[in-house]
Amino acid sequence: MQNSVGPHENAETQGHHNQVLLIRQAPMEAGDGITYTTLLTREEQVEVLNRLDFVLKNIIELRKEVEELKNSLQSLAGEIIGEVKSHLEETQKVTRRRRYPFPRERSDSTGSSSIYFTASSRGANTDDGESEGGYTTANAESDYDRESERESEEGEDEVSCETVKTARRDSLDLVNEDETVLVFDSTTEEEFGQLLQQADQLHSGNNQEKREGFQLLLNNKLVYGDQQDFLWRLARAYSDLYEITEDADEKKSYASDGKEEAEAALQKGDQSAEGHQWYAILCGQFSEHESIQKRIQAGYVFKEHVDKAIALKPDDPKSYYLLGRWCYQIAHLGWLERKTASALYEAPPTATVHDALQNLLKAEELSPGFSKAGRVYISKCYRDLGNNSAAVQWMNLASELPVITNEDEKIKREMEEMQGISEE
Repeated sequence: MQNSVGPHENAETQGHHNQVLLIRQAPMEAGDGITYTTLLTREEQVEVLNRLDFVLKNIIELRKEVEELKNSLQSLAGEIIGEVKSHLEETQKVTRRRRYPFPRERSDSTGSSSIYFTASSRGANTDDGESEGGYTTANAESDYDRESERESEEGEDEVSCETVKTARRDSLDLVNEDETVLVFDSTTEEEFGQLLQQADQLHSGNNQEKREGFQLLLNNKLVYGDQQDFLWRLARAYSDLYEITEDADEKKSYASDGKEEAEAALQKGDQSAEGHQWYAILCGQFSEHESIQKRIQAGYVFKEHVDKAIALKPDDPKSYYLLGRWCYQIAHLGWLERKTASALYEAPPTATVHDALQNLLKAEELSPGFSKAGRVYISKCYRDLGNNSAAVQWMNLASELPVITNEDEKIKREMEEMQGISEE
């Protein structure tokens, strides 16, 4: 028996038809006398479904990222406690070792792979126990284990947080109580200046020279490892090695170690523009191996320290170049990254292509031809802003600069790809 449809029902059905897009073009049930039409073609319906599926997948991914963040926050307290406890233990070891200022011959020292055993002994402590930077070398405690066990450890659990903060400084005084390692006379100061000058020259060279500069600084860490100008250069050398190597694990290791050295440099004083600059760079390099929320968090740290570097040294083109690159990346964040940033922070990072262009042009103004990559990104900014003639001009200017660094090589390949696309 067929269902009859009255005028009232027809009007109501038509009203719903005007408000809702019907997905299926078929009768609601067998024998229904009404033929439902659709406002969308089949292809349009498929496109709508695909978009909805894409949104759903992004929401699922976002939920996973948020859950991962929650888990990270839950374990953060434990990690902090563990790190503080580790510093306390290291400080206690330093306290015990200072009672035995004379080094003993080690049967295993020549067979160790520790990089600190090759350090220069010029005016430095020959004890392999711990370097000036506060890092314990392999098997360093074995010389003193027997003597340390005889010492009373009463009161060592009461070491204050202030002692932990000064552990690096205390570790310098391992030879004699009346002997200070880093008291600079005119000769030592001159040698230190020559070392820094040589490190700067090697940093500006090819990959092999960068490796030599890295080893040079490591070999002098025991002597000058408490000097801020030395520490940020060592951090810079780690960044150089990060750029040179292709292995992902090595990259992460270099970035992590370099970040620690840059942090140690900033602990010596907050007024080092280079310290802030290289700490920002190494934070960015290390975050490339982390999850999306940690990369976003690192972005805030990066911006903070680049801003400090500019405030301390406003004539350094590298800081403006770094800020320009950061602004360009923020301006081109994807949907998921923006949503994640919004979930993590009340005020997500904001920057425009125009901001990026102004900073990159500032770097070029301070030092024309400062960076091949800088000129390419200026071209990209003009292209994004619709100024194609300026984009072509800056791309041509970039092509005039020689390929020196690994970044130059990468940007050269990118330029060739961009040129191939424009020709098509």
